[in-house]
Amino acid sequence: MPRKRPTDDGDELLARLGSLTAQARQRAELQRTQVELAIALQRGMLPRDLPVAPRLHLAVRYAPAFQGLNVGGDWYDAFVLPDGGIGLSIGDVQGHNIEAAAFMGQVRVGLRALASVTSHPGELLSRTNDLLLSLGGDLFATCTFLRLDPATGVLESARAGHIPCVWATADGKSGIAHDEGGPPLGVVAGMEYPVTRFRLTTGGVFVLLTDGVVEGPSMNLDEGLDQVVRLAGIAAVAGLEASSLAAAVIKGAARVGHEDDAAVLVIGHDGHDDDDHDDGPDRPGRPDGTDVRGPDARGPDRRARP
Repeated sequence: MPRKRPTDDGDELLARLGSLTAQARQRAELQRTQVELAIALQRGMLPRDLPVAPRLHLAVRYAPAFQGLNVGGDWYDAFVLPDGGIGLSIGDVQGHNIEAAAFMGQVRVGLRALASVTSHPGELLSRTNDLLLSLGGDLFATCTFLRLDPATGVLESARAGHIPCVWATADGKSGIAHDEGGPPLGVVAGMEYPVTRFRLTTGGVFVLLTDGVVEGPSMNLDEGLDQVVRLAGIAAVAGLEASSLAAAVIKGAARVGHEDDAAVLVIGHDGHDDDDHDDGPDRPGRPDGTDVRGPDARGPDRRARP
């Protein structure tokens, strides 16, 4: 029986290698296309412009992940509410793929649509939660929604399983906003979300984050939040612009060693009319004095300290 010539064996090996190379190129091209689609979908759902109001300073920074399909989970948003307030949200969808990007769009659009019905942060999160559950699906999202009165600097905040905000004042105080919060959106129907009330003083800042900024293999959540607290405190005392603080915070996200998305939204305020006339130690509005209310609270303000 004649034996195959060595050249035939070599040709067959080259043919197999060529076929495997072509398949690898096809898979790489498909993955690249999926990544580009997810990034385009994600970026297309983020707001192009931020609201403008006297004394109000908003700044955002966003860094998508580019490893594999690790894109699509985080978002931020800011828009004018029907009552003249400013709606602000930040959140993180479970998963990092095209499905997560699409679900992020559902959450963001749902918040905007329902904000035309109610601007109460707690009620808004409750309705959005029930809406997402009615749509079906297996994904969920953490979220913080705030309503800001730009004339007074009053912030009303509700949190759905999301990491807390960071605050700082121009007189050197800074910390983490320890509000009660509720479960993530899309998990349990009929949930109520408590509302915490803050007031920005002159030169004060509020920083909203996603966990990709403060938590990862190289840094735990407490360390990451402390890092942002220090940055916010320095920025408030030095009178830095909101954009400079946002840039510093997103740069610090590189230290966590995470390949996740990272989003930052900074709120700054030049103050309100009362600041010119009330400089006492118990002046309302310091972020270390909060008014915690449930969705149906109607009584006088109750104060708590984070």
